[in-house]
Amino acid sequence: MGIAIASLPLSISQQKHHNIKPNSNHSKTYNTYLLIQCCHNQTEHNQHIDSLTNNNGHTRFPEKNPLINPLVASTFGVVPPRPKRIILVRHGESEGNVDESVYTRVPDPKIGLTKRGKVQAEECGQRIKNMIEKDSDENWQLYFYVSPYRRTLETLQSLARPFERSRIAGFREEPRIREQDFGNFQNRELMKVEKAQRNLYGRFFYRFPNGESAADVYDRITGFRETLRADINIGRYQPPGEKNFDVNLVIVSHGLTLRVFLMRWYKWTVEQFEGLNNFNNGGELVMERGYGGRYSLLMHHDEQELRQFGLTDEMLIDQEWHKFSRPADLNYDCPMVNSFFPHLHEETSRIQQQG
Repeated sequence: MGIAIASLPLSISQQKHHNIKPNSNHSKTYNTYLLIQCCHNQTEHNQHIDSLTNNNGHTRFPEKNPLINPLVASTFGVVPPRPKRIILVRHGESEGNVDESVYTRVPDPKIGLTKRGKVQAEECGQRIKNMIEKDSDENWQLYFYVSPYRRTLETLQSLARPFERSRIAGFREEPRIREQDFGNFQNRELMKVEKAQRNLYGRFFYRFPNGESAADVYDRITGFRETLRADINIGRYQPPGEKNFDVNLVIVSHGLTLRVFLMRWYKWTVEQFEGLNNFNNGGELVMERGYGGRYSLLMHHDEQELRQFGLTDEMLIDQEWHKFSRPADLNYDCPMVNSFFPHLHEETSRIQQQG
């Protein structure tokens, strides 16, 4: 067993934080700090360094990795603060919402907003601004994820009008949150038949010819969710050396895609998904950080709003649990367990009748 010393890069901001003067022996614009590790041999040591620098995508942003950056670990206590809210926004009214024949001659990704849709988007942005200013400190910021479709890009451009540049931490065009693929140019009469078949077959599993099912969208949303969680966990929205608890994420996407996102995030069943109603054009739904750190719809919305959206009693009870629980907690009293298993449901019903 020996002592191995590795030299890892230290960013300019970290040098300033630690009052380090540039090393005259190096021509590069950054210094290094030493990581001392006990190891049995050099191979084990190299594997250890690889595991640190490649942890969950951190290799490109070593300054964000609390495992190898003592500044991040000391500032955030290993895990950076989670964004205050995740705000889901459906695009404003599009040309296709007004005239479905547009889909027969214009590619779906190139369909833009109507004038009314742009107004809806700007009004949505103003509502978001009012909501944040009502209970946030003066340092709040927004970070946007947006579908690459024209109608969502135009929605974001209008939605962002109420915000100054200092409030916008950044944005990312994210293809995985695009609209469900219905095929290429759509045959209007055939699409009516296919949508009728979808209602019979089931909205989640029916796959459009040359297109996708909601189950296919679920698969790509799963990948996006993991990216989002990684971004949250490494503090991608936090400037190096800073600690901002009032970062708000805004996801600008499409009705079905956002419902699938919620299904994936809260682990709703297919039946529960199929009971949800669509977002209004330019409408938003707010997942807000609860008292324990999890995101709950009940932090911002009331029960009546969520019932109108399609949440059942069991889903509302689960949202109440999310309101007070920590990210690592598991809901051992999940009400869906009793309703799923017939013998438990019968037992619960019998106890209620006896009471």
